[in-house]
Amino acid sequence: MKLRVVAGVLSALVWCGAGVAEPLDDAATSADRVKAHMGFLASDLLEGRDTGARGHEIAAAYVAAQLAQQGVKPGGDNGGYYQSLALLSFRAADEGRLTVRAKGAAPAPLVFGDDYLPRPYPTTQQLRLSAPVVFAGFGIVDQKAKRDDYRGINAKGKIVAVLAGAPASFQTEVRAYHASIRTKFAAAAAHGAVGVLLIQTPAEESRRPFARLLSHRGIWDMTWRQPNGEYYLPGHEAAPLGYLSLVGAAKLFAGSPAPLDQVYRDAEAGKTKSFRLPVTLDVELNVETKPLTSVNVVGVVEGSDPVLKNEVIVITAHLDHFGIKEGGQGDVIFNGAMDNASGVATALEVARGFAEGQPPRRTVAFVFVTAEEKGHAGSQAFASYPTVPGRLAAVINLDMPMLTYDFIDVVAFGNERTNLGPVVRRAADRMGVSLSPDPLPQESLYTRSDHFSFVMQGVPAVYLITGFGGDGARAFGAFASHNYHQPSDDLSQPIDYRVGAKFARLNYEIARDIANADARPAWLPGDFFGDLFAKPQQMAKKAQRR
Repeated sequence: MKLRVVAGVLSALVWCGAGVAEPLDDAATSADRVKAHMGFLASDLLEGRDTGARGHEIAAAYVAAQLAQQGVKPGGDNGGYYQSLALLSFRAADEGRLTVRAKGAAPAPLVFGDDYLPRPYPTTQQLRLSAPVVFAGFGIVDQKAKRDDYRGINAKGKIVAVLAGAPASFQTEVRAYHASIRTKFAAAAAHGAVGVLLIQTPAEESRRPFARLLSHRGIWDMTWRQPNGEYYLPGHEAAPLGYLSLVGAAKLFAGSPAPLDQVYRDAEAGKTKSFRLPVTLDVELNVETKPLTSVNVVGVVEGSDPVLKNEVIVITAHLDHFGIKEGGQGDVIFNGAMDNASGVATALEVARGFAEGQPPRRTVAFVFVTAEEKGHAGSQAFASYPTVPGRLAAVINLDMPMLTYDFIDVVAFGNERTNLGPVVRRAADRMGVSLSPDPLPQESLYTRSDHFSFVMQGVPAVYLITGFGGDGARAFGAFASHNYHQPSDDLSQPIDYRVGAKFARLNYEIARDIANADARPAWLPGDFFGDLFAKPQQMAKKAQRR
């Protein structure tokens, strides 16, 4: 993505408190606190902080105690620091059974592990389905781009096969949205489909091999219960069925109007065509469920302005990780030092800055969410039903800052989409940090962390990660290859806690400038996500973009 300041924004918006923000305190002391927080949260004693497990409960109690010690007021249920959530874990109970039937041919059972991986929703514990199959390209419907992958096919009552990922022709954050499986499920449901299959592509195979997906087969997904008693399962009307490998896709597309190789080539060129496949798919899937409870930890620094205090700036960091590896040997604890003890530790430092400094004009809430690793259930629940009074005005997300190198740049996801962009740039400039474009657009990072739960509620969002400048690309690559979502993401890594203090300071300055601004946070006119999710009062006036 191109990072630019939209012409006219600076002249149209008047930001208060845009000078150097009040510092936290000296960097060495701040670094010591980051080290102490991470040392506790990523210790073996917390057993990987799995959602609903005792390690996460201890971590939540620790964070609540830290907020209380700082003087940050409780912002959860019933005057406490917790927002209590009823959750439902779910996963495929067994291998299931998928069988392809073509006219005049013997039934062709697909082979678990070679051809497919089941990934059902918990709408029923026993899914039995038989329906014709249609191919709908990437499953994208985007009026702004004048693209409708469902054009020319009738998906009602059928199983829809869609390609994983999204074309590279889309802007990186829009591409991330269209690549999201939940976006694909929702589009299929809107067209009356009864089931959805995700088709692996050669491009996706090179980035995220099917074998890696298979290795995660036992991981639980998670959803949350809404106040009406129903679980949050968007697009559930089109039952998610699972993933097909390249081999499995070849079996499904045998005898199709277009050879599968041509389908893949067209997809790479951005010219996918949709059509009906001459097959019926028989599906038998069984779902295992497990109810549990967990909490978001919520603290509040009340705004000082009698009007603006009703607008809430939210700072998020997920507290959960993956717990203990089932059936493993040796090091089996997913400590989650970078993911996301580093984000929690730096968010606690941001909270300290607000608690010890001059009160902000707007209210600032600190939300340490649960179940991010299981599908963002905690942030979805808070964004949908916040426990703090007032209107959620903006969100800043701290997820997995890499503290193994001294960053010289940051990637600010969502920076160009709202009138917060100039604020982020000025804060970065003050600290001598540059802004860089997304170095990994194929990873769809914009939709893969908790801020996106707020985006879907129309809340302007900024999500910073440490950039790839200097030693960043090497350090990030080494972490991704060896430690990401592995037990080795622990405190033995070469962590520079001074970098944690620096990252906390940058996010503090951004948050304080937003909290003290005259202009309310708003999406820029014509922005893709603003047009898709925002209410009129969440949009900037058209005069602000020229």
